[in-house]
Amino acid sequence: MSDWKSLLKENPTGWLLEKNNPSVRFFTLTELLEKPDKDPEVVKAKNEIMNFGVVPKILAKQSAQGYWETPERFYTAKYKGTVWQLIILAEHGADGRDERVKKACKFILENSQDHESGGFSFCASARTGGGRHSGVIPCLTGNMVWSFIRLGYLADPRVERGVNWITTYQRFDDGIEHRPKGWPYDKATGCFGKHSCHMGVVKALKALAAIPADKRPEDVKAKIETGAEYLLIHHIHKRSHNLNRVSKPSWLRFGFPLMYQTDALEILGILTKLGYRDERMQEAVDLVISKQDDHGRWSLERTFNGRFQTNIEQKGKPSKWITLNALKVLKNFYA
Repeated sequence: MSDWKSLLKENPTGWLLEKNNPSVRFFTLTELLEKPDKDPEVVKAKNEIMNFGVVPKILAKQSAQGYWETPERFYTAKYKGTVWQLIILAEHGADGRDERVKKACKFILENSQDHESGGFSFCASARTGGGRHSGVIPCLTGNMVWSFIRLGYLADPRVERGVNWITTYQRFDDGIEHRPKGWPYDKATGCFGKHSCHMGVVKALKALAAIPADKRPEDVKAKIETGAEYLLIHHIHKRSHNLNRVSKPSWLRFGFPLMYQTDALEILGILTKLGYRDERMQEAVDLVISKQDDHGRWSLERTFNGRFQTNIEQKGKPSKWITLNALKVLKNFYA
């Protein structure tokens, strides 16, 4: 289909470009309308992200040392700790050069990243410094690598080590007879059992997809292919061994931001960003199309509002974030 906009009941682009959400406005300009980074509208929207809306509200609650809440609960304070703020800042297109954002990045790199493996841990190690080796988990590693890349840290050697953790340790097992042995598999049995945890798979692939295509080494390309096929054999949201069953009903209700959770829209967003237009995606794409309202908008169906530092949109109401993400999927799938 050459004109993906014909799938819309109404074109909501003007609504997305309203100035009350500078992050959505910025990504609408750059990713939907494909305006260059130096376009005056783009530059203005990018600057406004740091001046009003969600990003400055979050930064206003940051400690002088760069963390939120308490330093030791950077992960376990869901969803007000430092890990979660970094994800939200990255989702909103915060400026990674801002000193407050740099402090947050520094804090997580110093307290969550495992010195031994390069993965990210949900707790710090009092003995060795950095993240505790036994606490490294794939969804957190994927989320942190993605956040750092999004904030401009792709060339940082510590982030490169995080990418290497994904290419080395992330698995895409689909009901194997015997679960893997050795570190990190012996400890993180919920993440690496006979069937790999979907959340770890999705966040790992999201991180690798954030690396520009011309900067992906061969091991990253290979990992992307394996991870994408894993999601495709599940038809995005189904059980691969019984495609009549949905893996998790919650994946059919779209949310933002998803933190360590996922849904069909996020998975489609990752795959279409990578250029996949596989027929096994079609049912999930049709689901996305079916959820628009009469004005071509999509609603926020799931939220962690009340558990964030500041609420993000309103459940049950038209969502600029869900609408933007749905439009990006349709644009890329039907390109």
